[in-house]
Amino acid sequence: MTPQRAKAEITALRDELNEHNYRYYVLDSPSISDKEFDDMLARLAELEKQYPEFSDPDSPTQRVGGQVTKIFDTVTHRTRMYSLDNTYSRDELADFDARVRKGLGEGENVEYVLELKYDGASVSLTYENGRLTRAETRGDGIKGDDITANARTIKSIPLKLKGDYPARFDIRGEIILPVSRFEQINNQREIDGEPLYANPRNLASGTLKLQDSAEVASRGLDCLLYYVVEDEVTIPTQYECLQKARQWGFKVPQQSSLARSMDDIYAYIDYWDHARYDLPYQTDGIVVKVNDKSQQARLGYTAKSPRWAVAYKFTAEREPTVLESISYQVGRTGNITPVANLRPVLLAGTTVQRATLHNADQIQKLDVRIGDTVFVEKGGEIIPKIVGIDLEKRPDGTLPVKYIEKCPECGTPLVRPEGEANHYCPNEDHCPPQIKGRIEHFASRKAMDIESLGQQNVSLLVDKGLIKDYADLYTLGFDDLNGLEQVSDEGQKRSFQKRSAQRLLEAIEASKKIPFEKVLFAIGIRYVGDTTAKKIARYFGTMDAIMSASAEELMAVDEVGDRIAESIVKFFSDPQHRQTVERLKSYGVQMSLGEGSGVKSDVLAGKSFVVSGKFGISRDELKEMIEQHGGRNVSAVSASTNYILAGEAMGPAKAKKAESLGIKIISEQEFYKMLDAGPRGDANGNTAGNAAGVQGKLF
Repeated sequence: MTPQRAKAEITALRDELNEHNYRYYVLDSPSISDKEFDDMLARLAELEKQYPEFSDPDSPTQRVGGQVTKIFDTVTHRTRMYSLDNTYSRDELADFDARVRKGLGEGENVEYVLELKYDGASVSLTYENGRLTRAETRGDGIKGDDITANARTIKSIPLKLKGDYPARFDIRGEIILPVSRFEQINNQREIDGEPLYANPRNLASGTLKLQDSAEVASRGLDCLLYYVVEDEVTIPTQYECLQKARQWGFKVPQQSSLARSMDDIYAYIDYWDHARYDLPYQTDGIVVKVNDKSQQARLGYTAKSPRWAVAYKFTAEREPTVLESISYQVGRTGNITPVANLRPVLLAGTTVQRATLHNADQIQKLDVRIGDTVFVEKGGEIIPKIVGIDLEKRPDGTLPVKYIEKCPECGTPLVRPEGEANHYCPNEDHCPPQIKGRIEHFASRKAMDIESLGQQNVSLLVDKGLIKDYADLYTLGFDDLNGLEQVSDEGQKRSFQKRSAQRLLEAIEASKKIPFEKVLFAIGIRYVGDTTAKKIARYFGTMDAIMSASAEELMAVDEVGDRIAESIVKFFSDPQHRQTVERLKSYGVQMSLGEGSGVKSDVLAGKSFVVSGKFGISRDELKEMIEQHGGRNVSAVSASTNYILAGEAMGPAKAKKAESLGIKIISEQEFYKMLDAGPRGDANGNTAGNAAGVQGKLF
């Protein structure tokens, strides 16, 4: 294929994928299957790799993230982000309407736009010439944090606009986490024995400040936009702004409505106070805005809020019920979670029977007792929580809850590490829920990706005595699985059929080719997530090197602190863990960065790089190349940094700091020469090489 034809196909694929992204994430009306989309995206990624000269930071392939930001820069908003005054009653809304009419003068017509109040993290997006240039958190309203790298991974935020957009403008909205995605994340945390997130709003806000944008991309955030800030007002009303924003490609919810009287506003409140539970995201009220932009300007602002808008907050539903018992769940890591078992009660549209009590401290703080009449709310309208006790209804003779001292599953005495709120069962190798949880984790998609080995099948294999740990998976045979039968708690029988048995064995065999970095994540070392495992694997190269490393040596890896390092050392100090790893190795599981791992040389071994600016290829590709040749990527310039790989428009602050610390700044071409020098060069960019030839080898 000629470069010209490649460029044409790349452009066409980007345009088509952007349109499909818009239809799926904004319009919620996909026109192709997920597989068709993935095939197109894979084709585009292949072409961009073959023809790096056509790279584009706004390409759909760049949505996966990969940039690491340790410090989020504080930036000043182009226009202030005000907060809204809250109202909680119809009388307060009527007072707001009276103030608006008084401010505008008697006899002037007033029209309002009614919108749902989305419960998320406020964001301001700046677009110049139709391209996203910056994303900022609210902060104090005057200054916020620059979260552009993370915002670019959110697929409902357009990187390029369409239509007749202004040359430069800001648009405000909320970053939210859909309820279904929030529940998926919490369900997995419950399985893993990790503390549950309180509500989607807090999780969305925390996700925006994660250092690794790839992790942000995996969370499944969404963005709902609701207010356009133009440098010069050209759109006369708020309602028209919402319509225009939709045309430009933004996800603007369709639930907005015009109101010309207080009765219209009250009817909107009455409807959404119940219908909100059917929405895919959380709302905690409605927003009433004066529609006419010129009237907004005349009404102006107080010190912190617009005089032309107000929020009406829905009252959180709270219901009394009886605490019948407390049970204790054991997670994958041995974490104990107390759960309140409640007399069923209807709350916020669903029947609630259980509520988390978090830990022993929470039980003591509430002084909740068996038989108490408790008040239950949904924290963030998602997770049921006990918020109070009706002491007048407390039965005589009740005693404070005594937290369990032994594991409810295996009877082992519990421990509570110093400085932690949770109790743990230390019997990690013989406690059934921990055994099953570790096997489920080992087989999960981000780890060994063993299809067909979900929670039910793991329980079946463990309960039947066929496996005791994840290494035993590689000893299973067809006769072990074929016809294997289990009776569920409901009395239903299920069994492995011939094809199911074959498919599981094929998946287990295929997992032997899973790269080493995923194997390291899969074995389930506490505090070692998939991103951390990747960094550790690429730093040490082999499992043997990691097993013999000291805590100090482990802390030399980027983002590995003392807690992670000590956890790794403790894990491998256990002879049974080492034996399990040796068994995995004997079965053919990858234990080093070998062929297919992406590692090409160690020419950059021991060298750390800060990548800054714009290049002929994407920064993510450059960072991948650094790691492929043994180097390390760091996000901040420090005395331990060896090089700054500088492209166009590198920030002057980094250049100044590098100069003060004596750090060498190299260009993209000098970087290619370092790689081309290979083991013959001195890795300082002083050996001449063919940069174009290097690119040819790398791609």
